[in-house]
Amino acid sequence: MSAVPTPSLRQHMQRLAAEGIDVVRVTYPDLIGTDRARDILLDHLPSACDHGLAFCRAAYHTSPQGDVVPVSGGLDAGLPDITVRPDLDSLVPLPWEPGVASCLADVTDPATGLVAPESPRDLLRTVLARCAEHGLRPVVGPELEYFLCDENPASPSGWKRYSGAAGVVYTAGLRADGDNHLLRTLRLLRDMNIGVTSGNHEFDGGQFEINLTHSDALSAADRAFRFKSAIKELARKEGKLATFMAKPFNDAGGSGFHLHLSCDSSDEEGAGNAFDDPAGPYGLSSTARHAVAGILAHAPALAALANPTVNSYKRFGPDTLAPWLIDWGLDNRSAMVRIPPERGSGARFELRLGDASANPYLLIAGTVAAALLGVLAGEEPPAPLEGYGYDTAKAAVLPMSLPAALDALEADTELTDVLGKDFTASYLSYKRNEVERFQRHVTDWEFTEYAYHL
Repeated sequence: MSAVPTPSLRQHMQRLAAEGIDVVRVTYPDLIGTDRARDILLDHLPSACDHGLAFCRAAYHTSPQGDVVPVSGGLDAGLPDITVRPDLDSLVPLPWEPGVASCLADVTDPATGLVAPESPRDLLRTVLARCAEHGLRPVVGPELEYFLCDENPASPSGWKRYSGAAGVVYTAGLRADGDNHLLRTLRLLRDMNIGVTSGNHEFDGGQFEINLTHSDALSAADRAFRFKSAIKELARKEGKLATFMAKPFNDAGGSGFHLHLSCDSSDEEGAGNAFDDPAGPYGLSSTARHAVAGILAHAPALAALANPTVNSYKRFGPDTLAPWLIDWGLDNRSAMVRIPPERGSGARFELRLGDASANPYLLIAGTVAAALLGVLAGEEPPAPLEGYGYDTAKAAVLPMSLPAALDALEADTELTDVLGKDFTASYLSYKRNEVERFQRHVTDWEFTEYAYHL
């Protein structure tokens, strides 16, 4: 028996049909932030909304190379289902795919009716609910960098950087972007209505940064997730590769995922920026200072979410502008937490720890959770960094490898209590398997280093 559309669903379907859309792409993030999806013909959307779409839960446990990682609830449980239902409020047409609209999805366990433990979007919702209990509504502005690559059969990877031009940081136009990639991409993303504001060529050849407007934290994560998926899709459409890998090239820097975070308060006097206080030290409220202290206290564990791959830790190092010390500073880009100069409604901090490979939902959830723990602890941060950073005599060093970061996450029971034991166990199992697979793999570097002389 076919499902009968509700009045709201019927309105969505009529609007989509009027816009010439006959396919809805239902998508959700996996543990590493890659989109999993299914295309639904418009006539079958009522059934997808009513009964849901069945996916194997092991989609959350599948590695980039297609291995099913032995995470509890997957292989050991006989590869059970999850149920995926379209979130119709998130419907947007895809400007580069005529006749196709995309929407996000809600994921549940059909055996319990509860959200799937590995669902990154629901993890963020859970953390935000904890914030709401304390009268705080996090506001996030994401900044993401990526490399664009052209095919190159002569390269071992099959790819080369789209442009090798040096010294073109903070530029736009043909000098750094001979094929006008950025202009085309900005216009298409504008039409997708995900809050893209601007873009420019970044520090290294073939590297770009596109900024998204700030919004409530869930919307920011949704938009960052869709942004990353769109960038990769648009590059493939042109025969190119866009990668958010932390450090894809030895002769270039890495790509960051910086978060600007503030909090709206919701007391009886009305909403306002809870981080602003003209009378407070540095013009910051106690809430802001406590939040910074929380980020610093939980930074080693947070690195496991902000820098989630083996490759992530090759982005760190002196003079990289990628933070590898646990510090904060006032308008200081060499600090892990930077306080931009704006105050009033613009008071916020910028977490510069994350790299572009981070899952937006997990990075934002971890950052918000650490900030909330700092607010609840009520401790002050140390004195801010002055001058150029990267001095290990002044600040502690972050974990410098993925295994060390995963150990720090497991040991930080305050943070994992907020993130949830089931999620944490799944994430640690998945990522430790990645480490094991890497440690068994013979790299090109090893052959070059050892084969001739040993």
